[in-house]
This record gives sequence, C-alpha cells and structure tokens, in this order.
Amino acid sequence: MRRGLGVILLLTLGLLTTAGFGAGQEQQQQKPEMAAEPEEDKPKPYVPPSAAKSIEIANFYFRTKKYNAALGRYEEAVTTDPYYAAGYLGLGKTYEKLGLKHKALAAYQKYLDLLPSEKQAEEAKSVHQAIERLEKTLGVKSRRRPSGLQMGMTGSRQS
Repeated sequence: MRRGLGVILLLTLGLLTTAGFGAGQEQQQQKPEMAAEPEEDKPKPYVPPSAAKSIEIANFYFRTKKYNAALGRYEEAVTTDPYYAAGYLGLGKTYEKLGLKHKALAAYQKYLDLLPSEKQAEEAKSVHQAIERLEKTLGVKSRRRPSGLQMGMTGSRQS
C-alpha cells in the first residue's frame, strides 16, 4: 500500500510539474501579446502628406475661398519639399488674396526661380503680370528683368 501511495504521489508531482511548466509557457506566450497591445495604442507621430497632396488640398481650399486653410497647406507643401515650385505659386496667390503683397511678391519670385527652365518661366505670364502688378502697387523696382529683355528673340544677347 505504501508503494502504491508513493507511485501516486510521484505521478501527482509529475503532473503538477508538467502542468506548472505548461502554465508558465502560456503566461510567457501571453506576455508578448500584452506587450504588443500598448505599442498599438500609442499615438503615432504626425507625418505630413506629400507636397503634391498638400497642394491638391490647398487648391481646394483656395477655390472655396478658405484662404487661411489654403495658406496652411501651401506652407506645409513648401516645408515638405522646398524645391516644389507649385507650392510657391499657391503661396503667392493666397498671400495676394489675403493682402500680404510683399509676401506674395517674394513667393512669386521664388516660384520663378525654381522653374527648371527659362522657357517655363516665360510661359508663366500670369505670374510675371502679378509681379508687375504688385511691384507697381508697392512702388518697388523689379529685382529681376524678364528673360525676354535679357536675351533677344533668337536667343542671342542684345547689346
């Protein structure tokens, strides 16, 4: 009888040990899941949209005459990509609508500076006209001469 009782005790201890080991594994498996949950709940940092997307949204605000909202998006676009000319064009138009003429003039000039070729700058006649209009209103002399005045129509320098 003692022998049977000893065997039962050994079996019981073996089962308890095995059950304890299995429970430990379950707890260990649950811990990584619990650790993963708080990371998912953490707020993610703000990642601004691409400059093109910001311009698209800003253009919508501009068309609906929400100039302050448009201004924020155009500024976001030029912050995201300072070499994206369309952002400065939008800034110029928006500054002009808000009556910030000096800023509009600077934005238009930056737009023209960023265009990849003189030909495109010549095609931006509305921007040249806006610059002339703002300079006239502000009584400021032009800091740049239009490309057509620097070069003859054939591309050779005038004397």
